Amino acid sequence: DLDDVGHKYSLELVLEDILDRDTTVNCTAEVLYHLGNKNLAPAVQFTLEGDLKNTDEADNTFYNQIRSLEKELVAENIPDSHGNMPPALEPIHLLGWVASGYVIWQNSTENTHFHPAQIKHVKQVKRSDEYLEFDYMILLHEMVSQ
Repeated sequence: DLDDVGHKYSLELVLEDILDRDTTVNCTAEVLYHLGNKNLAPAVQFTLEGDLKNTDEADNTFYNQIRSLEKELVAENIPDSHGNMPPALEPIHLLGWVASGYVIWQNSTENTHFHPAQIKHVKQVKRSDEYLEFDYMILLHEMVSQ
């Protein structure tokens, strides 16, 4: 506890590559939940021991696949109600998961535990430049009592 500031937590954890479970990186972090102001995201400081896997090749493959589509990508219910998803939608799922992490962080308190449950809908936004843009509706599950 930091008087009149908030609650500070020190963490040591191992980060696991979601695509390559054998690749891990040690991480230490400090998280400060501010007192009083519910609109202020927790302050996070972290250090990684080691290097994260380079994803440039996979990122470029994903980019080129999306750019080569004849129509903008539209998908729903990723994963489906049985937990299944087509392998081609895995990068879309991971991108949505990462994006939802920002929303989760911005809305976290010491008493919340959000988890992305499902991409209800995703649609690629048509652009005139070379960038990719997606519009996601992601269902978050709040597991306060679990």
